[in-house]
Amino acid sequence: MIRTNRREFLAMVTAAALSPAAMAQDDPAAPFRTPYKYPKLILAPANPSIPSNAPAGSEVFDSRGVDDPIVFRAGGAFYMLYIGFDGIGYQTGLASSNDLVTWKREGNVGPRDPNSKYTRFNLAISTILRDKNLHGRGDAIKVDGQYLAAWHAYPAAGYESGPAVIGLARSRDLRHWTLTEPILRPEEGAAWERGGLYRPDVFVDEYEGKRTYFLYYNAKTETLPKDEGGGWHEQSGVATSTDLVHWTRSPLNPLLENGPRGAGTYPKGSPIAASAPSADARDSRFASNPYVMKWGSSYAMYYFGFNYERPGRARELLALGLDPFHFQKAPEVLIDTGAPGSIDETFAHKPSLIYHEGALYHFYCAVSGKYPNEVRGVAVARSKPW
Repeated sequence: MIRTNRREFLAMVTAAALSPAAMAQDDPAAPFRTPYKYPKLILAPANPSIPSNAPAGSEVFDSRGVDDPIVFRAGGAFYMLYIGFDGIGYQTGLASSNDLVTWKREGNVGPRDPNSKYTRFNLAISTILRDKNLHGRGDAIKVDGQYLAAWHAYPAAGYESGPAVIGLARSRDLRHWTLTEPILRPEEGAAWERGGLYRPDVFVDEYEGKRTYFLYYNAKTETLPKDEGGGWHEQSGVATSTDLVHWTRSPLNPLLENGPRGAGTYPKGSPIAASAPSADARDSRFASNPYVMKWGSSYAMYYFGFNYERPGRARELLALGLDPFHFQKAPEVLIDTGAPGSIDETFAHKPSLIYHEGALYHFYCAVSGKYPNEVRGVAVARSKPW
């Protein structure tokens, strides 16, 4: 059976086994590290006792899983857009906080629409236009008097089931959103993205004398051949616009490619294995969920990697660039999975960053346990001890 969503795929392979000055120094990743983990989930599923694959019932939208945090400031408070899963598909929640640790649920602000072609089963409002300077405030930025976000949605019921599209969303109050038609569709892209699109990350910057919107995203291939083990690859790219209407995919896509796959991870007898390296890169299968920050005149792309070597683990990684199109991967793991029994023993992935009172906070989706009895919630690490 071919598995068609990331959660089941990750679970299956797991169970089976800078400033300019800083960029010039010997430790260019130093400004971006957040090594001090908070030991508890800061936002947990409403009812984590329900197995992920149990038949859907009358549940709150985030009963089975809380995923993909996006943190920002607005109106003097911190807010988090996040994804909830109820056994049918994604919907979008909003939470608020005064200290980045204690969060109050504000409700479902991105419900599915049974009358929509695109959001009948899923709606993930999974980025918001905001100050993306590494040590900036992280305030949400309005365009024509409204907050600007981007959404993605999968066409079928289930966890990330089918090829998703990406569109924009606008709101005056963060609680009521109007969606555009899709602006990116997988069938219009290159081979690396024709299997479907994943989380967008919207960013605005001056580029070549123009105010330019960058929409970073990751995407998956269609199902791979049997001699490669089936499944798919995920990589990351970008589309740009100066008017939020016309979008152009970069000819450099994918900007962030998979690392080399280790020879020992190919199916027995695969002819590809003979020419493959012995080591399996941390992002040999997925180089996903790009989240771009600005540091001086340089750029930092946080992302998560997932490899072929078993047991598979999703970890937070980093790539650095001198412009918004070229990134060099840092040779380290920023946030690794935790010890057995910890909140992120299985996966630590899907980044979102904000700076507050002298510390850089790194929010991510933490997963413990094994599918379908995993616990999926939001965790945080920061640059100074708690």
